[in-house]
Amino acid sequence: MALVSGPGRAGGTSSDQELHILKHVTYIKNLDTRKEELEYWLTEHLRLNGVYWGLTALHLLGHPDALPREETIDFVLSCQKENGGFGAAPGHDAHMLYTVSAVQILVTIDAVDELEKRGRGGKQRVGSFIASMQNNEDGSFMGDQWGETDTRFLYGALNALSLLGLLDMVDLPKAVSYVQSCENFDGAYGVTPGAESHSGQVFTCVGALAIAGRLDLVNRDRLGAWLSERQIDKGGFNGRPEKLPDACYAWWVGSSLAMIDRLHWIDGKKLASFVLQCQDPEAGGFADRPGNMVDVYHTHFGIAGLSLLGVEGLQEVDPIYCMPKAVIARCFAR
Repeated sequence: MALVSGPGRAGGTSSDQELHILKHVTYIKNLDTRKEELEYWLTEHLRLNGVYWGLTALHLLGHPDALPREETIDFVLSCQKENGGFGAAPGHDAHMLYTVSAVQILVTIDAVDELEKRGRGGKQRVGSFIASMQNNEDGSFMGDQWGETDTRFLYGALNALSLLGLLDMVDLPKAVSYVQSCENFDGAYGVTPGAESHSGQVFTCVGALAIAGRLDLVNRDRLGAWLSERQIDKGGFNGRPEKLPDACYAWWVGSSLAMIDRLHWIDGKKLASFVLQCQDPEAGGFADRPGNMVDVYHTHFGIAGLSLLGVEGLQEVDPIYCMPKAVIARCFAR
């Protein structure tokens, strides 16, 4: 169960605006067959994230059963540590980012109960690891025992805990206050208080506020203007001013705009056109920009971005969780 690396080069053109669904399904399914390649071993630190990216992309492509369910569950549980958290792969230390991916995978394939059935301490054990990463002083979250803080970890904590129904295990008001402290004069957010505004961090902060039910704290017009300015002439988004466009920002920027009801402020057709040019129409997969090598990270976020834009043939994605809307609806209906 690898789902990280793979060959292929984006070869789309402005005239090739077809989403090659079956090519992408095949590309993702074949990612686990390349263990003879050096890149497979160099990306071991992304293995569990890669399963989440590939699995979610397959669901959005309308092929939810393309990966073997039992093998997926076995791999995810093999990454769990004694403290309840999950590492990137068996033998790796627990970290918030991999723990979030593990929860998202188990929720997507309706297998959270396996944590109890297989003697893993149930979801409470996972929740305890996540809650232990919150800093009592300011409400921020660490990624692991070594103490690095990042709004990615805060968002991930709220994402996973809410999916598990355990949001009350952390100090939510303090977490919300920390997010507020990361807001800049331009309405966007940084990785920590005072840090440069970045589209990826905007997603984590706005997503965290959405989960906490505090989107009222966002200056929607100011933030919407900053996010809209991320679209360049070619149609793609960049992550911050003066940077190149990247297919993954179709998600990071697009989802943030969707959460604050400002997605209509950008040119969706030009954005979709740019992302579609980033796909490899022969071997499948998406790259960061046209002509570059494809990978499962950009494949996932490119497809998620296209789903936000309502591209035909894709299932709806939830802009807060970056998971299929149908999965989120099932999860919170219980």
